[in-house]
Amino acid sequence: MAGEMKVISYNLRKHRAVVELEELVAAHDPDILCLQEAETLSLPARVGALSLAQSTTRNRLGLAVYYRASALRPTAVRAVALKKSMHDRVLRPAHERLVGVRFRERASGRDFIVASFHAAPLTALNSLRRHQIRSALLELQLLGPGLPTLMVGDYNYPIFKDNLSEKVRDHGYELTLSDARTYTRYKFFRGHYDFATSAGFRIETISTLPQGASDHLPILISAEMETPERVARVAAAM
Repeated sequence: MAGEMKVISYNLRKHRAVVELEELVAAHDPDILCLQEAETLSLPARVGALSLAQSTTRNRLGLAVYYRASALRPTAVRAVALKKSMHDRVLRPAHERLVGVRFRERASGRDFIVASFHAAPLTALNSLRRHQIRSALLELQLLGPGLPTLMVGDYNYPIFKDNLSEKVRDHGYELTLSDARTYTRYKFFRGHYDFATSAGFRIETISTLPQGASDHLPILISAEMETPERVARVAAAM
């Protein structure tokens, strides 16, 4: 896998789009697949060439990360509960809103972190989602301080993204949107919901893939790890 890494993130809309995963993986050949709104007890151990690294266990609708075992080896995992919205307290759809995996690249021996993230729904304030994003990034650093980190998923943040980008940059990360909107169900709320936050990675492209059974469109991230020297300089500045 040395060089470009491909990651797909997909909100399955209450598990409805799970039937599309085999075809999605076959068509785009990702190294990592990150899921949101999955019925984790029903997820297969493998999707095409990808193996399940970790999924949440305490959610009605959870998160999961799959990986290419021939190229990567998971060395640590972390599922995390973040600050709850009123929606979470009343309906309890999600206890853990982050699952992160520390991987070792077999070819180079380098370690990095990839995480699947699902922010609180639109009934919550942007300030709560910013708190969740900040907390999630801090939690991921416990898997390996200063390691290249890529957090993808459903951020539920369709407006005021420039402000979010500034806040994320203040913590040493970059926020990157895909090339087209990722949510289309309701006209008023259409926009970019699914994107990536990264440090120590150079994001080449983020493409919005064709829509399937979900109200979210999957995104395909192409990224490459920065050199160790560059990562060390960035980590020192954080």
